[in-house]
Amino acid sequence: MQAQLVNVIFGMKVRRARMKANLTLTEMAARCEISPSYLTEVEKGRKYPRADKIMRMADELDTTYDELVSITLPPALNYLESTLSSSLLLQFPFDAFGLEISDLVGLLTKAPDKASALLHAMIEIGRQHDLREEHILWAALRSYQELQDNYFPDIEDAAADFAQTTGAAAQAPVSRQALEELLVGDYGYTLDYTVLADHPELHGYRSVYRNGGRPRLLLNRALSESQLKFLLARELGYQRLELAERATTSSPDRVESFQQVLNDFRASYFAGALLMPQARFLADLGEFFSEVTWQPARLEAMLTRYDLTPEMLLYRITELAPRFFGLKLHFLRVQGIHGSYKLVKRLNMNRLLMPSGLALDEHYCRRWLVMGLLRELEAQQEQASAGDGNAVHVAAQYSRFLVPRHDFLCFGFARPLVLNPALNSSAIVGFQVDDTAREVIRFLDDAAIPHETINETCERCPLAPEECTVRAAPPTVWEAREARSRRRNAIAALDDAPVRTKTPA
Repeated sequence: MQAQLVNVIFGMKVRRARMKANLTLTEMAARCEISPSYLTEVEKGRKYPRADKIMRMADELDTTYDELVSITLPPALNYLESTLSSSLLLQFPFDAFGLEISDLVGLLTKAPDKASALLHAMIEIGRQHDLREEHILWAALRSYQELQDNYFPDIEDAAADFAQTTGAAAQAPVSRQALEELLVGDYGYTLDYTVLADHPELHGYRSVYRNGGRPRLLLNRALSESQLKFLLARELGYQRLELAERATTSSPDRVESFQQVLNDFRASYFAGALLMPQARFLADLGEFFSEVTWQPARLEAMLTRYDLTPEMLLYRITELAPRFFGLKLHFLRVQGIHGSYKLVKRLNMNRLLMPSGLALDEHYCRRWLVMGLLRELEAQQEQASAGDGNAVHVAAQYSRFLVPRHDFLCFGFARPLVLNPALNSSAIVGFQVDDTAREVIRFLDDAAIPHETINETCERCPLAPEECTVRAAPPTVWEAREARSRRRNAIAALDDAPVRTKTPA
């Protein structure tokens, strides 16, 4: 058991015994001949006294030395004990949010009986929603990104310096050969493009990293050129930023710690900054925003200029637009086919209601652009004989939330997945419509952009059938809320109704 946990349990026992003895911190400290500040540190789990001090505490608290130093808690505190000893609590990045683990421990141990009951309830909720440890760590990363507006100057500077010193900055777009030469020549990598694509168990991976005597990166040759370049650039990010704790497969099979999650993100951010240099990309983005009409060809030209997938382009926008244009935005990526959709990535920097991905039994609003793009791509694929069923589909939409009333300008792409062409993927970035957005995005009010009223899920939406033709499920949650409201009103009305008495026969 980690020393930190031993300290926490000891401190909690001292505090419980002191409260039971009805002693203040000052009184207890005086009796034990220690300072109140030191006793506070002990109770918070930051300090562990010498044996002689523990014996003195036991005498003053009418308990035994063995009882105080035992790491066993009463049965009523089982859930508190399991939480305090969990790897999630020890790995959670409290420092990223300006906190220490002792701050949370202090809250939990002030009333440990109630805290244990609360934790039990939270654990049960998590089990019902199949909430796992990695979900918490990914949510922590998203919150950290949102607090920083998803902009990290240190990584931008590292990517710019790397591009300058290696000569990569002179190329637009950066070539795969240049990235390969840097990995092999500067970092001693062996690159393999054959194993994954031909392996019956591994052909679904984009890449696999093996760190033996010489680092080895296996890449799936079935990927597009832009995807391969991103994986190579990300590998350079791991090396340049000296990120040791990392995922070894893409996508990751296992999440071992928050540090792994953070390092994977930082390496990916580096890759985006290397492939899409900040100054050049901002100039292109500014020209796109300055168009007075919606020009999807501008976005498609940026895909070609930087040799990117749509997701890379849109995600780079989320890194730069808030900081340099003052725009509030969100990012969504969804995968699915034939009406079955899964939210696989999201970022919400406008602090507004959007699909969370945890409504396991509900259906996302089909009017969201990210859903509409998938429907349109499916229709395009069904007519593949008349065109290219594998082409990237691009669209824009002016979206208005039904409740609360907030407007967004969204644009994005949909395309089939390279390693699983039977599955489609769509990604969008949405900008909250405010004075800044109207000033920056000149085409925001272009009449050619379709308008839609949207909601969170079908189950929560009050629109009638004639108002929404793409509803995927009945409004069960909304109807239940309305029924509860009617019952509350009916009960309240009883107080205003005249009292009637009936004489028994």
